[in-house]
Amino acid sequence: MTKQEKQFVIDDIIDVLKDIYDPEIPVNIYDLGLVYGIDLDDEGNAEITMTLTSPMCPVAESLPGEVRNAVRFVEGVEQVRVKIVWDPPWDADKMSEDAKLVLGMM
Repeated sequence: MTKQEKQFVIDDIIDVLKDIYDPEIPVNIYDLGLVYGIDLDDEGNAEITMTLTSPMCPVAESLPGEVRNAVRFVEGVEQVRVKIVWDPPWDADKMSEDAKLVLGMM
C-alpha cells in the first residue's frame, strides 16, 4: 500500500469514527478528542489508539467494540485493533474547535 493509499484509508477511518458518538455528549468521538492515533500498516491492519472521558465511562465496555466493528468495514482495512490508553488522560483541551463550539465552550 502506497503512502497516498494509506492516507485515503486513514481519511475513511476518520470519517467512520466521526459517526460514533459518546452517548452522554452530543459530539463524535473523533472531534471529542478520544482518538489519539490511527496507524495502518502496508497490509491494511489498523490500530486505533484511543481513550475514554473517564475510566468509569458507562460505555467503557461497548465503545471499543463499536469502533472495531465500524472500522473493519472500511475499504482497505483487513484487521482492526483498538487500544485503550489512560495516559495522557483525556481533558477538554483535546476537543476540536467544532466540538467546543457545539458544547458552547467557545
